[in-house]
Amino acid sequence: MNRHEAPTFMFIAGEASGDLLAAELVGALRHERPQANFFGAGGPRMAEAGVELAEDMARHSIIGIWEVVKKYFEFRRLMARLVKRAFERRPDVIVCVDFSGFNSRFARAVRARIAATGADWRPRIVQYVSPQVWASRPGRAKLMARDYDLLLCILPFEQAWYARHAPELCVEFVGHPIVDRHGGRADNAGETASTNTVLLLPGSREGELRRHMPPMLDALQRIREVMPETRFQLVLPDATLAAQARPMLAAFPDVQLQIGKLAEALRTATVAIASTGTVTLECAWFGVPTVALYRTSWPTYLIGRCIVSVDYLAMPNLLANEPIFPELIQHEATGPNIARETLALLKDAPRRAAITTRLVQIVATLGEPGASQRAATAVLRLC
Repeated sequence: MNRHEAPTFMFIAGEASGDLLAAELVGALRHERPQANFFGAGGPRMAEAGVELAEDMARHSIIGIWEVVKKYFEFRRLMARLVKRAFERRPDVIVCVDFSGFNSRFARAVRARIAATGADWRPRIVQYVSPQVWASRPGRAKLMARDYDLLLCILPFEQAWYARHAPELCVEFVGHPIVDRHGGRADNAGETASTNTVLLLPGSREGELRRHMPPMLDALQRIREVMPETRFQLVLPDATLAAQARPMLAAFPDVQLQIGKLAEALRTATVAIASTGTVTLECAWFGVPTVALYRTSWPTYLIGRCIVSVDYLAMPNLLANEPIFPELIQHEATGPNIARETLALLKDAPRRAAITTRLVQIVATLGEPGASQRAATAVLRLC
């Protein structure tokens, strides 16, 4: 393609974090190619960025093997519609953002149909954000070399890992978009506040909220028995989750419920209790000592125990290769345990200060500002 022509990009992002990543990348691509066309499947952030959405993927956010099984036929129909749309529009580049289980199958389906039909369309396919193949089933890296023309990584150790396990796969480390989102890292103001504030961050999916809120609220009661002046703030990413949470808070009227504005909440937090997902990296960015927890269905947990090879689930712990944040997984994620770990942090200011110092070192490995711009430059080289 002539670089002065208007390329067409198809984006697929299946979760809130991927929707934001995709929107940021679309903005960077549009800056470089104002006449470019964007369509695909995603959420409200992509729509705001000007992507023509064929499917609203927000309702397809799931977690755990059992939920995948229950929605198998729904996902098959969704896959068929998106493959059909791809062949109708024939984009120059397909950008698959996170959501790796679905996106790898989508990439494979597109390539298989091209081969079966002899179509003269040769899209370049990009995966933006590496699946955690370094944590479980590393053999998937070889399959990715078959499915993708380019993998864009946002964690510093991943490019070297792929060079060892799948050298035929083109991989670029572009840095983490979190570096650009908050206007520079700020010291944690929660350390100077007169009243301790504990953030409750149960996750961005309905299943996470359902499983994590009960032990969090149990812990809240226990913490208050020891430190009654502690403030609690529940931060959720959208109004749908907030509506689900409100009945759970009926017995806790003084818990502040906030929709969005996580950065503002983290700037004044003393400690967080958080799901082990991406939010733990946000906590690390703002230097907030955090108790990380995770609960899922027992079938998913038991299968995970057999295939996961890393020692930690919280991203700051993975990056540091040490348990900076205490982790409570599955049967350990109980109210008494969460309360014990949270109280230990609240009562020990020197420990919190040491954790914050270590977090500064960790977030420094995430790359320089400009991750989305670097990702856009790498994608445009394919055009």
